[in-house]
Amino acid sequence: MSQKQKKIILWILMLNMFITMGGIGIIIPVLPAYLELFGVGGQVLGFLIAAFALAQFLLSPVAGDLSDRYGRKIFIIGGLIIYGLSQILFGLATEVWILFISRFLTGVGAAFIMPPIMAYVADITTVEERGKGMGMIGAAISLGFMIGPGLGGFLANVNLHFPFFLSGSVAFAAALLSFFILPNIKPEIKESNKGVKQPRENLIKQLVRSVKTPYFILLIVVFTFSFGIANFQSTLSMYLTLKFDYTPTDIAIVITLGGFVGVILQMFIIERLFKRFGEMKVILINLVVAAITMVLMIYIRGFFVILAVTTLFQIATVFIRPAANTLISKFAGKDQGFAAGMNNAYMSLGNMIGPALAGVLLEWNMRAPFILGCTILLACYALSYGWTKRKAPNLMHAEQTSH
Repeated sequence: MSQKQKKIILWILMLNMFITMGGIGIIIPVLPAYLELFGVGGQVLGFLIAAFALAQFLLSPVAGDLSDRYGRKIFIIGGLIIYGLSQILFGLATEVWILFISRFLTGVGAAFIMPPIMAYVADITTVEERGKGMGMIGAAISLGFMIGPGLGGFLANVNLHFPFFLSGSVAFAAALLSFFILPNIKPEIKESNKGVKQPRENLIKQLVRSVKTPYFILLIVVFTFSFGIANFQSTLSMYLTLKFDYTPTDIAIVITLGGFVGVILQMFIIERLFKRFGEMKVILINLVVAAITMVLMIYIRGFFVILAVTTLFQIATVFIRPAANTLISKFAGKDQGFAAGMNNAYMSLGNMIGPALAGVLLEWNMRAPFILGCTILLACYALSYGWTKRKAPNLMHAEQTSH
């Protein structure tokens, strides 16, 4: 495959990931005001986000495993179609239970998009190119989170339902584009086992199998930092609404600026950071930064101070995600679909528990979610540092990670 073909594929994958994350981000500033139409608050907000993550947790390993056997393209396209339908359903909802069904289906769609995309990147890159490829996908994730809230906050001034309709329509367009442009590259593992029917593993067996992988501790890192990040992100919009009476537009500005700075840094310096310090050092440093900024949210006030602290938090999380993805991919060998599926499953588990717990804690005490999130991130740091020193000290040296 030529470098030109690789670039085209990578841009299509980035576009799909951007649309997926943009659609998720669109609801963040809109949701507090949107839920007022149904007469519900923070607890329902947390459980809605958890419903999305639950679907991802249940189906991401399945999507990753199946994409190893049958190719990535069909699952990416199918996921985009389900995703688009669910977003439109969310905008048409008239009852709270419909909101839950819609968010669960959104999670189903995302589960069939994200692991195959990450595995696809691994299929078309060498080990040396992997960090850059994962960094570009990470940039698309961050850019989606950046533009999604900004667009959602802006469109909410016109109509609270319209952002969801737009998100669904764009997902359909992306599915059509992927159908015509994206090649269905067969994973190498499938070719080497042609004609051999392998037994299907259920989710429990896959989770047990993940414990035995050399990258299990990295999956724990993914779970714990996802817990902390989801805790912060799900709490932030409701926290700013309740404590400072922020509008959807105010919340969109806070989230969008941080996301924009994070994307710029990720696109231009993430590969240099990996080469100079190694992925594990990048993870460890930014776990501490994220923990500190989270607890600072309790004590600060003033729009620009809040803007600065949330921007620092988002920069830290923007660096952690591609670093963890890259390391997992390097350890995975030919099981890229399985590794990507488990990566997404552990991330979804954190995304599920974090917001659900944060929503309950927020209604009990507005400070509690931030204290819990900080504690979890610091625990993740201690666990990662200890494992690295004992089991994989070479990960602390960038020049050895690609050999």
